[in-house]
Amino acid sequence: MLTILGFAMIATFLVLIMMKKMSPIASLVLIPALFCVLVGKGAHLGDYVIEGVGNLAPTAAMLMFAIVYFGVMIDVGLFDPIVRGILRFCKADPLRIVVGTAVLAAIVSLDGDGSTTFMITVSAMYPLYKRLKMSLVVMTGVAATANGVMNTLPWGGPTARAATALKVDAADIFVPMIPALGVGLLFVFVLAYVLGRRERTRLGVLTLDDVLETETDETVTETVLVNSGGAGKGTKKSLTGGAGTGADAEPAKADGDDEGFQGLDPNRATLRPKLYWFNAGLTVALLAAMIMETLPIPVLFLLGAALALTVNFPKMADQRARVAAHAENVLNVAGMVFAAAVFTGVLTGTGMVKHMADWLVGAIPEGMGPHMGIVTGLLSLPLTYFMSNDGFYFGVLPVLAEAGSAHGVSSLEIARASLVGQALHMSSPLVPAVYVLVGMAKVEFGDHTKFTVKWAALTSLVVLGAGVLFGII
Repeated sequence: MLTILGFAMIATFLVLIMMKKMSPIASLVLIPALFCVLVGKGAHLGDYVIEGVGNLAPTAAMLMFAIVYFGVMIDVGLFDPIVRGILRFCKADPLRIVVGTAVLAAIVSLDGDGSTTFMITVSAMYPLYKRLKMSLVVMTGVAATANGVMNTLPWGGPTARAATALKVDAADIFVPMIPALGVGLLFVFVLAYVLGRRERTRLGVLTLDDVLETETDETVTETVLVNSGGAGKGTKKSLTGGAGTGADAEPAKADGDDEGFQGLDPNRATLRPKLYWFNAGLTVALLAAMIMETLPIPVLFLLGAALALTVNFPKMADQRARVAAHAENVLNVAGMVFAAAVFTGVLTGTGMVKHMADWLVGAIPEGMGPHMGIVTGLLSLPLTYFMSNDGFYFGVLPVLAEAGSAHGVSSLEIARASLVGQALHMSSPLVPAVYVLVGMAKVEFGDHTKFTVKWAALTSLVVLGAGVLFGII
């Protein structure tokens, strides 16, 4: 019964948010509360929620201060050179822009933290997507999938969890998987190319001599020539006008509401060019300390945010203004994390997660024993999507490894196969970082889910196929 109710709870949540019948925060809270009552454990709801909040509180603190820190870095112009470089490569070609999004997300993912990756990627690319009226779910989908593949780095989390759970060396898990993960990342770039071509067909290739020049008067309409695509050659098209049509098209907004390029305003009052190298050094030191685990990540971002505010904005009024400017993002993300704590708390506390995992493992046919590596890879897709990484790697993976060992499949092979589902995992509603992504990109979580899940699942299957082909799994 708990197995059925567990799947029903997850299915109800996903259907409601994708159909936009409830907001993510409301559904993350009310749906598990209802199912907690249905399983007869309504009296323990408070305990489950408190336990879930306690487990996710450090993550919420990290995200809150990380948003403030990187928000300040965006304000003072730290990422402007990165944006300029990307824009010079991308020009105003939607295909190049989408591919550039994938490349940037993959590079920034080297720090091993999804939230950081999404904050930097969105802050760099969001203005261009908004200015050219490109589909924002394309940006979030490509960024999440690229980060999911890169999330398998030994310091990213899943590999370390698998190594700990199965008592094997992380390097022995990751290094042999590099070819398969490389194929997966290449597939993400190919996917970005395909999606970019679709956006180019919808919008056309725009000629823009200097897209970095932001108009101080937003009522002035810039015009550019459309070299190819929707408007036809030689037709003038406004960058602040309509974006064309299509399932993934963003609704056009009035010029005064197109705030997309404000982050690139070269004359904004918050710029601190004289402190550029201080801010760059502080960011590099912060990321290095994260990788070296010098201090807990929430503490690092707390210290970093305080230092960045104090040095860049010595006046109290300016500090308050910067915090207020990013308060909406902080509130949205923190609210999502604590709402997700209700969901995970009930899912774990009632025992639904354990029963679901046991049922899936028990459903494996006896004849599949010698192929437990492939089975583990396939199971990692739904299990890491519907469960936290901790739940999967510490709760389910040892059971799968035990079943594999009975048929001569090594723990290392099982551990490698368990990484396959990470491309899909990064878009799970139980991953706090995804709320940073959709929040900063101003995309509905349901829209992101509908667009991304199919591509992320396909990417995971490509990694699995490459692992089998190379003899890794």
